[in-house]
Amino acid sequence: MMPSPLFYLLAALMFTGGLMVVFMRNPVSSALSMVLSFIGLAGLFVGLNAYFIGILQILIYAGAIMVLFIFIIMLLDLKKEDEHPRRGAAMAAGIIIPVVLLIQLAGVLATEQDSPKVPELMLQEQAAEYDKETIIHKRLADNRLPDVHLTGRKIFTEFNFPLQIIAVLLLVATVGCVALSKKQTKTVVKKLPAQRIPTIASAPDLTSKKND
Repeated sequence: MMPSPLFYLLAALMFTGGLMVVFMRNPVSSALSMVLSFIGLAGLFVGLNAYFIGILQILIYAGAIMVLFIFIIMLLDLKKEDEHPRRGAAMAAGIIIPVVLLIQLAGVLATEQDSPKVPELMLQEQAAEYDKETIIHKRLADNRLPDVHLTGRKIFTEFNFPLQIIAVLLLVATVGCVALSKKQTKTVVKKLPAQRIPTIASAPDLTSKKND
């Protein structure tokens, strides 16, 4: 079990990062604050012995996805959005959505005692479903849960097609965002007024003045 001071520290870190995401004026600073929240959430997962999910939280969310977010923020011109006044619908949505989430969270916490208990995992009995040469069978036979291998087997066998569809959608969204961020700028060439270069004939006669 995770010690209580460590739990409250990681929870405060995650909560602070979430508040900074909302209240930061700079979009890049807001995105980096989300990384802070992801780090606190990953620490909570590790404290709950969910090491695989905690590592994924750092590698995928705090790493790859946030780099993509910052890359798109850099491409978009967000300064023009700051010039427009805030509309009433956006302000109402910003108030209503957090209130609905708080009501939902209160309902979940109120029914926590009545929730069913997690059944015990019969790992050694499940080992017979897999080949003896696989790592999954060996881990289950040793009464260990091969969560990484089980997740990979599920994704790349039963859910392989949805995984490829999600990858294509992310690629299309990235390409579309880059295409929308491009601006068609016209180069305007200003014609400078022609400067008259003095010739030898029009140059002042300095020798005559010197002789005088």
